[in-house]
Amino acid sequence: MVRLGVHVSVAGGVDRAVSRAREKGCDAFQIFSSNPRGWRSNPIPDESAKRFLAQLKQSGLSPAVDHMPYLPNLASAKEEVYAKSLQALARELERCQTLGIPYLVTHLGSHLGAGPENGLARIVAALQTVFSEYDGDTVLLLENSAGTKNSMGSTFSDIAAVLESLPSERRRLGVCLDTCHLHAAGYDLRTPRALQATLDQFQDCIGLELLMLIHLNDCRGAIGSHLDRHEHIGLGKIGVEGFRAILCHPALVDLAMILETPVDARRDDRGNLEVARRLASGIK
Repeated sequence: MVRLGVHVSVAGGVDRAVSRAREKGCDAFQIFSSNPRGWRSNPIPDESAKRFLAQLKQSGLSPAVDHMPYLPNLASAKEEVYAKSLQALARELERCQTLGIPYLVTHLGSHLGAGPENGLARIVAALQTVFSEYDGDTVLLLENSAGTKNSMGSTFSDIAAVLESLPSERRRLGVCLDTCHLHAAGYDLRTPRALQATLDQFQDCIGLELLMLIHLNDCRGAIGSHLDRHEHIGLGKIGVEGFRAILCHPALVDLAMILETPVDARRDDRGNLEVARRLASGIK
């Protein structure tokens, strides 16, 4: 059975994330270990890290996933932003190592009008630089984008180009696919047949062995709209049939899937987890 979880807060200390994930009924969970909307991050106190590790081991939740903050841009043509982005990535990998977190998710960023080739070169150079100084076990997962203007990583070939440029770092790299972003970028997931065709493309371009995590989100926009707006599971344009296909597909059922769905009057995190579990069980 697929392992499902949500993004949980670390307010009051990173060690509080585990209990929050358990309270929501998660099998896995995701956090921001740093301020998601800032450049600076406070050091993780030793006692807080120890409590996190102990609680995580006791909880049986797996995997714990960290997500990069929003400001870093590994494709940036602006030197100051680029330098700070490399520092942020290196720091976040070290924080994952401290917390025993196996996966760090990152967006590939925006080339800011400098062109996709320049953006690719910047991303590859950034990863080479950071990995040359990092000897930990955390795997960096490259997340696909919705295809908004100047963004990198909206196609499988975009992601493949990064991976193929770093053959010596394959053990440190994997892929996180966001279903909302896939739909917005034009990849069809709405039926079992459409999902299989999309997974076949991924296999041909990248290889399913490198797919290590799913961000499970419905999409408010039409397919190919490039609209990055997450929706409750089954209530958006991917729909119930699409999510049942995703949650029951034999190539995906052993993966963890993290929901980043809205919390509003219609549903909260627990409600979306319940819907996802019902679809995963094959219930109509």
